[in-house]
Amino acid sequence: MSYPPPGEPDQPPSPYEPPPYGEPPSYSQPPHHDPYGQQPQWGQQPPYAPQPPYGQYGPPPGGGGGGTNVMAVLSLVFAFVFAPAGIVLGHLAKRQIRQTGEEGGQLATWGLVLSYVFTAIGLLACCGWIAVAIWANSDSGGSYN
Repeated sequence: MSYPPPGEPDQPPSPYEPPPYGEPPSYSQPPHHDPYGQQPQWGQQPPYAPQPPYGQYGPPPGGGGGGTNVMAVLSLVFAFVFAPAGIVLGHLAKRQIRQTGEEGGQLATWGLVLSYVFTAIGLLACCGWIAVAIWANSDSGGSYN
């Protein structure tokens, strides 16, 4: 730090320079400075990454949208186990994939397609079984008495 020659007005010391020997430190000084020589300016924000709006979650940092959506996989599995649950999980997976950018859109689509097909086959089988039961119990005009 250089001192002004006598007779010139004193300039306040820079907050980034240490106080001269023997003077107590000023508490208005910043706690540290950048070891790479770049000193932040007062009133400026540090270079933090932009944050998503409060309450909203975007894709995780580091690029990409993360891994495969778990509900998409479950939708495909439940298409074969219990198709109505596969329909619900498929629609939930599609919505999550749109919001988060995860992978698994095709899995969710296949889970939905297969779940709807298996649900339709199950309903047709139930209706056919009921129709056969009604037809078998109906009187065909003859009596056994």
